[in-house]
Amino acid sequence: MIFRVIKIYDTIIIGTGIAGYSAAIYNARFKLNTLILGKRYGGLIQDTHLIENWPGIKSISGKDLAKQLQEHAESYKETEFQEQEVIDVKKQDQTFKVITKDVEYETKTIIFATGSERRKLDVPGAKDFENKGVSYCALCDGPLFKDKTIAVVGGSDSAAKEALLLTEHAQKVYIIYRRDKLRAEPMNLQRVLDNPKITVIYNTNILQIKGEAMVKSVILDNDFKGENELQIDGVFIEIGQIPGSYLAKRLDVKLNERTEIIIDKESKTNIDGIYAAGDVTDTVFKQGIMAASQGATASFSAFKFIKSKK
Repeated sequence: MIFRVIKIYDTIIIGTGIAGYSAAIYNARFKLNTLILGKRYGGLIQDTHLIENWPGIKSISGKDLAKQLQEHAESYKETEFQEQEVIDVKKQDQTFKVITKDVEYETKTIIFATGSERRKLDVPGAKDFENKGVSYCALCDGPLFKDKTIAVVGGSDSAAKEALLLTEHAQKVYIIYRRDKLRAEPMNLQRVLDNPKITVIYNTNILQIKGEAMVKSVILDNDFKGENELQIDGVFIEIGQIPGSYLAKRLDVKLNERTEIIIDKESKTNIDGIYAAGDVTDTVFKQGIMAASQGATASFSAFKFIKSKK
């Protein structure tokens, strides 16, 4: 049975990452009656080992930053938090319904801060060996590979940072990338190239992950040192993310070809009363500071919208 909450919120924020928390903080300062819903407090930032580009803080773990943001947002009495997964959203005459497994909420505006989820590697063995040597989180699983040989798949800045973190545990780390140049930030790129534990294998894809009880090797589409089979103990996947925009799509919010929510400079979507912030949007530069900025902007736009209706 689904219970309906009688009150109508000014804003419901869907997502509990940097964008969601930032929007919640600004909503409280605008005195908006706000509910924030999410299935994982802190979002993907929790899996980040070190953040060294957050203004005013030289270095902080993702978990600690998420905790600070959560505590800040929860310090305002105007904001209510519920650790619930939203399963549906619907448009009504003047409001929106936001539905979880057990509760149906009503709101004047919605801010989608739903982030993204990690893209899975679609090759034979990848699914079979999840949690048996195949991982999507170096912070979570890196300590399990002490003195082992492992591979990171991907060439982004996130892949570079994952590889650097893994060198704290493994004796050898390969980065396997399908292109001829890593796309990491210059500082992290230099750290990768200077690290004696890391070897980058360019212009190469993994065709198969092999093993028995645990991962033992990967098959490559190009030979490496005369062999197409690389002996390793683990594979860490960092090949991009899939935007969490499926709920917004149900409200006919416009998405781009990558299924990101299209927003303008005020974090508005094509639907009045619907806003978006963070990695779920079509912003090119996916960074925590950008998510925070968009969260604040979405909050201000929601505030102006609600004020204009009174």
